[in-house]
Amino acid sequence: MSSIASSLRTGTLVDGFGRVHTDFRISVTDRCNLRCTYCMPLEVEFKPREQLLTYEEIARVAFVMSGLGIRTIRLTGGEPLVRSGIEGLVRQLVAIPNIESVALTTNGLLLAEQAESLFRAGLARLNVSLDSLREDRFVQIARGKGLDRVLAGLTAAKAAGFQSIRINAVSIRGLTEDEIVPLALFCRREGFHLRFIEFMPLDADGAWSSEQVLAGYAVRELLERQIGPLVPAVRSDTGQPAVDYCWADGAGSVGFIDPVTAPFCGQCDRLRLTADGQVRNCLFSTTEWDARQLLRSGGSDEMLVDLVQECVRGKRAAHGIGEPDFIRPDRAMYQIGG
Repeated sequence: MSSIASSLRTGTLVDGFGRVHTDFRISVTDRCNLRCTYCMPLEVEFKPREQLLTYEEIARVAFVMSGLGIRTIRLTGGEPLVRSGIEGLVRQLVAIPNIESVALTTNGLLLAEQAESLFRAGLARLNVSLDSLREDRFVQIARGKGLDRVLAGLTAAKAAGFQSIRINAVSIRGLTEDEIVPLALFCRREGFHLRFIEFMPLDADGAWSSEQVLAGYAVRELLERQIGPLVPAVRSDTGQPAVDYCWADGAGSVGFIDPVTAPFCGQCDRLRLTADGQVRNCLFSTTEWDARQLLRSGGSDEMLVDLVQECVRGKRAAHGIGEPDFIRPDRAMYQIGG
């Protein structure tokens, strides 16, 4: 990791709409051991490994970002656990001054083998993608087997000592309605925080349509009808995308991430780094800023600061889904980082 020169400008990353950016999503790979329909095509050509940032390059970017107000980091993919030595990157990131927590999003297939080493490395939280508790539906959505491995990974994560485990479930009309209640009952029983995420236009096959969006409020109404009342939770982090509710009987909580029906762009506090080193200011951005080229051409930390600040200045007020001028990004979810 390079040292930051004394002349490096530090402070907060504030865009033209007054949003302060403190969260950094870092994709470590575009590779994955599943092919979920809402994220990837069935046949895919991944980036050559030499085009991906090294762990040292990722840590350098994170170090510079920490001086600009970034406080939390989430590692994503693709599937981050397919990249060897990921626990070493976690150790580097948690050691950066001012970084308060490092989390990771995974599909859980390799979690049983890696949960203990990740916990020991200092990983604070886990998000595990799980859309169904039925093997046939799991295969239909993920286009691969592995439900038993995901469940084993969750068990291993609890045994390793993780206290904050979130389950992410994508809601798709006509496909996942009958998964809602079983997932909620499972998470209530196991002590996981469940979050339902509306289907977004980031599928690689370009098959998304607004008719497939199963709105968060509809999911919430179904849960209350079949399980029990939900009470709005105190919102401690105004930048988080989820709106959380607690079960009135005290048996846990559930959250709703509704980027289509209830966009939260006005409170967005995150920036993104793709596995191949592009800085993005939005999942739906059609512009990227090339940090990899800067890093590999001898660029200074001050130049990296300028690049990030330019990215922040270019951030739009909202993603624009549903608006007449909305343009889908060229990249799918697995190429950007969830």
